[in-house]
Amino acid sequence: MTRDFAAGDYRFIPAVFQYSSGAAALSGFEIERVRFDRLTPLAEGFAQAAKYIQAAGRPLTAFCACELRSPAAFSEAGFLAFNRHYVKTLAEWGLFDGTSNPVARSNVCPEIDPPAEPSFYAFSFTRPSPEEAAAATPDFIIAGGAETRGGPGSYPERIVRYRDLSPHGLKEKIGFTVREMESRLAAFAFGWKDTTAVQAYTVHDFHPVMVEELVRRGAARSGLTWHFARPPVLDLEFEMDCRRVTRETVI
Repeated sequence: MTRDFAAGDYRFIPAVFQYSSGAAALSGFEIERVRFDRLTPLAEGFAQAAKYIQAAGRPLTAFCACELRSPAAFSEAGFLAFNRHYVKTLAEWGLFDGTSNPVARSNVCPEIDPPAEPSFYAFSFTRPSPEEAAAATPDFIIAGGAETRGGPGSYPERIVRYRDLSPHGLKEKIGFTVREMESRLAAFAFGWKDTTAVQAYTVHDFHPVMVEELVRRGAARSGLTWHFARPPVLDLEFEMDCRRVTRETVI
């Protein structure tokens, strides 16, 4: 089930208070993804994103996704504290109403040369699309997802093959994550064939299952970008996100 966020000209997959599971541009709009050439601390990144979005003639509510980098994986309590801090800006921008959050997000931890504090890697926002693009497949961004089941319970209770780094354990973790991406794509009536980019985040060698779990399923349609990084919570081992974005910029 998806929900429209009219103030931002996109729809989203409701998830948890800190992020949605994905955002897709409404008819007549496209998504621009803006990547920082260098990681930018959270407050500064929000400020630069606001300046860029407003210079494009768009309201701050057009902000629909972000990609963050953190110094190291959080404990469960630490992740909750970070998320409560993060959503304060979204509330100020008219995006978070205290319960529902339309903004998709990835937040991972580079294993080598991590930032000193949580930082922006990229952000995305909606903008009017040219008339000739009106009939094209809508732009979308699927939020980062790892091998954790939904529902109640702590992370250790919900992580697939908790602390199992055996070849079979990793295969099951990766397979679960790939199918979670497919489920989120299907919520928008999309599939791998509609993606223009797919990203994976792990410090483990996943090549032994890459052909079976990713390539044959169509996830590598446009190639696959591997970031040598960990998911944001301790004991998660593999994360993915994907997108279809018409316009990509580096600043």
